[in-house]
Amino acid sequence: MNAWTIAVPQPDQLGESPFWHPREGRLYWVDIQGRAVNRLDPVSGAVERWAMPAEPGCVAPADSGGLVIALRDGVYRAPDWGGQLRLLARAPYDPATSRFNDGKADPEGRFWAGSLYDPRDAQAAALYCLDLRAGAGSMERKVGDATVANGLAWSPDARTMYWADTSQHVVWAWDWEAGSNAMSNQRAFLQFPGKPGGWKPGDAGYGGRPDGAAVDAQGNYWCAMYEGGRVLQFAPSGQLLREIPVPVRCPTMPCFGGADLRTLYLTSARHSRTPDELLDQPQAGCVFAMQVDVAGRPVDFVRD
Repeated sequence: MNAWTIAVPQPDQLGESPFWHPREGRLYWVDIQGRAVNRLDPVSGAVERWAMPAEPGCVAPADSGGLVIALRDGVYRAPDWGGQLRLLARAPYDPATSRFNDGKADPEGRFWAGSLYDPRDAQAAALYCLDLRAGAGSMERKVGDATVANGLAWSPDARTMYWADTSQHVVWAWDWEAGSNAMSNQRAFLQFPGKPGGWKPGDAGYGGRPDGAAVDAQGNYWCAMYEGGRVLQFAPSGQLLREIPVPVRCPTMPCFGGADLRTLYLTSARHSRTPDELLDQPQAGCVFAMQVDVAGRPVDFVRD
């Protein structure tokens, strides 16, 4: 196992939603609090930053070109980089108290986005799906009773779907029928211990909570542990296969990239960290990269 390198030294406030664009050979991701969509050309090292009118929770490539971007107030279509944003569907919640968070396309080309409930005092977040294959649509609520939606992923055979509620320290799994988009047999795939009372950053005794995730070609689930300073790899059975320490306390989401999909990219956060933490971890918010010995699943494109 190789060590982490810094792929993007300019830090984000809250880096999230990375994906590798195979047609362009670029890494895309968002800075939620910085209100921007970013992309990296790893050959030249050039980073482009596209300012958004509101927080982008997640982004996915569209099969016909351009991007689908979930902003606080709705899901938008961008025909190309820097292009005019066109509203596809309004947010199915009150944008004053909620926003979109983790999301991506499924293997059939539908766009999914979970929400985050800002007050964090109720399980008012949910997971929504938007199918654009028959033209404009509306967000269908698929599952709820969450606080911070994260960890969305599908198995290589498209029969298992994963979704996390970060605040509850749980990753759920469902049997998924791709054609009908039916979810059944919900079960706790992973349950992590909660944060101990009185815990402060730097204290021992807390391994973090599940944030964004990716699945590799063998079906293993890779999860970033926010405030845990690590990425964990789990077998489809839930067995822990590998723990990879990260140079920062708050990794947010991994993805697989490079021509062979064996580069593990990882976004991170510096938003809400104390001045002392940032002094101790100046690389917080950077994008990291590491070579791994298993290829990832390629990104799924939104079909419209």
